[in-house]
Amino acid sequence: MGSLILVRHGQTEHNVEGRLQGQVDIPMNDTGHAQARSVGEALAGHARVHRIWASPLLRAHETALEIGDRLGIDVENDPRLLERSFGQWEGLTREEISQRWPEKFRDWRGGCAVHGVGVEERDTVAERFVAACRDIMADTPAHQTSVVVSHGAAITLGITAMLGLEADGFRGIGGLANCHRTELTYATAGPPTGWMRIVAHNLPPSVPAKVGPATTERARTPEGSRL
Repeated sequence: MGSLILVRHGQTEHNVEGRLQGQVDIPMNDTGHAQARSVGEALAGHARVHRIWASPLLRAHETALEIGDRLGIDVENDPRLLERSFGQWEGLTREEISQRWPEKFRDWRGGCAVHGVGVEERDTVAERFVAACRDIMADTPAHQTSVVVSHGAAITLGITAMLGLEADGFRGIGGLANCHRTELTYATAGPPTGWMRIVAHNLPPSVPAKVGPATTERARTPEGSRL
């Protein structure tokens, strides 16, 4: 069975300024493009990449294009890979949000659901992200890898659900830095609806891929199936 690499998009000016992006369509900056090229170099020769998928938002699509250029693979978009929507908070800094919605911001920082400002529910994000990844993995040949370029919150919630954990409540998966990535394989052999396991998490752009045929085979063993 194949493996999956989840890549967060490269740096944007909103990242530099500490603004919540959500589904605002912000392009990468020059640093982001350089980060994305590093990911492409890191994957070349170290992973048998089958296809590259991306969120249609510009920062993710641009990242995927940089990776695809290095690997000679076209990029395909799936709207289920979009970032979590943060509604009225998008484009604002944490300070601006806390000043305008102090109680809701405290609830959000405390891990509680926030209503009335258009923030997408955590489990809703996880469900659509996992559905996209399962469709992608169903088309990924054994011993090959599919690359998905998406966003910080969407990836974190997706990983949580793909490990068999409750996306609405579990907070134990750390977020990815810009153009960092998580690499996963299936924890057990079987149809691509089962749980996955993390091979590596938050890998920097220039670090070579850890997934490959040997890793995929280990995922079939009892030791490899432990979460």
